[in-house]
Parts: sequence; C-alpha cells; structure tokens
Amino acid sequence: MKRILLALALTGLTAAVMATDTPGLPVNKAPADAEVYIITPRDGAAVGQEFTVRFGLKGMGVAPAGVSRERTGHHHLLVDVKELPPAGQPIPKDDNHLHFGGGQTETTLKLKPGTHTLQLELGDENHVPFDPPLVSKRITIHVK
Repeated sequence: MKRILLALALTGLTAAVMATDTPGLPVNKAPADAEVYIITPRDGAAVGQEFTVRFGLKGMGVAPAGVSRERTGHHHLLVDVKELPPAGQPIPKDDNHLHFGGGQTETTLKLKPGTHTLQLELGDENHVPFDPPLVSKRITIHVK
C-alpha cells in the first residue's frame, strides 16, 4: 500500500512539474507591488575595498533556497553584470552572480579598486528569476 501511495505521489509531482513553463522548474510570478533594492551603498558612492551591501525588499518576504513559500524568494547580487541572467533558468553562481540562499539580507564584499556596478535579483526556491524579473536599479560604486 505504501508503494502504491508513493507511486501516486510521484506521478502527481511529475505531472505538476511538466505543466510548468520551464521543464523541471516551476515559474513564479512576482506580485505587482514587489520591489527589490539596494539600501547601501548609494549609487555613485565611494567605498573602501571591503564594504557592506544591504538588501531591501518590499511586497514579499525572504525565504532560504529550497523553501517554497508563496510571496517569498532570496537575493542574488550581480556584480559587474551587464545583462540579466536568462529567464526561466537558474541564476548562475560565480564571482559575478553571488547567491544568498540562506536568506541573508546583507553581505560584506571585497572588490578591487575601480568602478563597479551592483544589482539585486530575487530568485525563487530553485534560484530561478521571478516572472517578470524582480531586479533592483543597477548602481555604480567607486572602490578606492
């Protein structure tokens, strides 16, 4: 009996996944009133090589990666990224796409001197951008 129930549950899960726009990953819609933004530093700020970035979010909540809750997501910080990651695919994880899947709302960055850009993008429990993408304004900072 347990095997039958497990098989039925897996069949239902597979059907639900296949019914989404992106094979294997659910598509999450961002609420119309949601907004993600960088609290600090401010656009145009001069900062030291080590500085704190604070993330802001309105109209939604923060939940760790892997946790599926309505109206929640987690932050990804895009450093010197010119184009947003492709829609419907997980946000890459590298030196330019920083993941905060633990639900963090701030981080300390170390960047080389020069001009850099920062932008936030909210991802769902699978690191997939929301539809439409929920991104902050791209800011420019100057590292001394």
